[in-house]
Amino acid sequence: MGRLFGTDGVRGIANSELTPELAFHLGKAGAYVLRKENKRPVFVIGKDTRVSGDMLENALTAGILAVGGNVIKAGVIPTPAVAYLVRYYKADAGIVISASHNSFEYNGIKFFNSEGFKLDDALEEKIEDIIIRDIDPNSHMTGEELGRCLDGEEDAEDLYCRFLLSTMDLRLDGMKVVLDCANGAAYRTAPRVYRELGAEVIVIGCEPDGMNINDKIGSTHPEKLQQKVVEEKADIGLAFDGDADRLIVVDEKGLVIDGDKTICICAKMLKEAGRLAENKVTATVMSNIGFHRYIEDVVEAEVETTAVGDRYVLESMLKTGCVIGGEQSGHIIFREYTTTGDGTLSSLQFVKAVLCSGKKPSALSAEIRIFPQVLENARVANENKKLYMEDEEVKQAVADVEREIGDTGRVLIRPSGTEPLIRVMIEGDDIEKIHRLAQELADMISRKFS
Repeated sequence: MGRLFGTDGVRGIANSELTPELAFHLGKAGAYVLRKENKRPVFVIGKDTRVSGDMLENALTAGILAVGGNVIKAGVIPTPAVAYLVRYYKADAGIVISASHNSFEYNGIKFFNSEGFKLDDALEEKIEDIIIRDIDPNSHMTGEELGRCLDGEEDAEDLYCRFLLSTMDLRLDGMKVVLDCANGAAYRTAPRVYRELGAEVIVIGCEPDGMNINDKIGSTHPEKLQQKVVEEKADIGLAFDGDADRLIVVDEKGLVIDGDKTICICAKMLKEAGRLAENKVTATVMSNIGFHRYIEDVVEAEVETTAVGDRYVLESMLKTGCVIGGEQSGHIIFREYTTTGDGTLSSLQFVKAVLCSGKKPSALSAEIRIFPQVLENARVANENKKLYMEDEEVKQAVADVEREIGDTGRVLIRPSGTEPLIRVMIEGDDIEKIHRLAQELADMISRKFS
């Protein structure tokens, strides 16, 4: 068996790859590893709106109870809410049942530690080792040793909404906002928060049926939001993904503002307010060259660059003291407030940046020049995914491309973390040229290493 944990928990097709049996074992092993000195560890479990959520929630719960842990079920709630509730309840860990932006037949299980951070590799490996080696921790617990389900002190949704409201010190009276909740975990919380702040709220993607999560809607499919913003003459549109840890913005003209631009605009707000700690902004290697130039030339700050993945962004932020970082996809972390990406919180910070600037979202977006970016996949044999790094022909080809595009672009080649692919990304001024160059590089790599 290979590794169970990927870059963001355990994922697969529910009841096929991610079975209730596996969820039960994850619950047992997770409770055993994360219990520390506490013989009665407490776990907070949240889920998105997928039809398989109930099945996996109950299987996980059974596993935790079987080794003496207790469970607080938070119900349907965004991923970042679980990270917050773990700290609020002083629980030992949190678990989110979600496959984020994937379609409904998939689901996933990811853990948070007692401080609301995703587990590091070492702890995931301990949990995985117990399952793969078929170790049955505390398998003979009976009677009073067994755990039970607990009621939280207060309603989880109320707690999370109050937390979100506490991060916003401006009212939104007179502002018309369109929210796209992807028929996912934010379908109640996001509209509630915006209405309590006084905004006129129009919603789409707020009618989950267990199977329509992310279905041509949400942050990965903003087309309906773009259309709705224009139809309603709204001031702004805000789209989340299925578990509501990502944000994509649509300006008043119906144009998308991606994660790179959102971070730029919010970083400038923080700098002007004297809150850009360490004068740093954290981004991944996939961030656009235009992002780097804006942060360095306009915000006059330094960009810390990490590997792709929000966990790597956060690790860097914790080391450097940086308070804002994220990815093009809209996974943005505001470390002053939380320990993970939070789509609703990020949207509130963006709206605050708009209001503080006195400009429209489209005007703020236009200040940032994003360079054309092309991504091509080279299909290779899985065992060859890292060989390209030492191949002289590939090195020479990359050097040739870099000379051709000059200082108006860049080349990035990296192996996929989940598929037998090598991803070739090129940025530059001339979209036709970089598309040709990316395709040529990808074809060569595929030919050599397939």
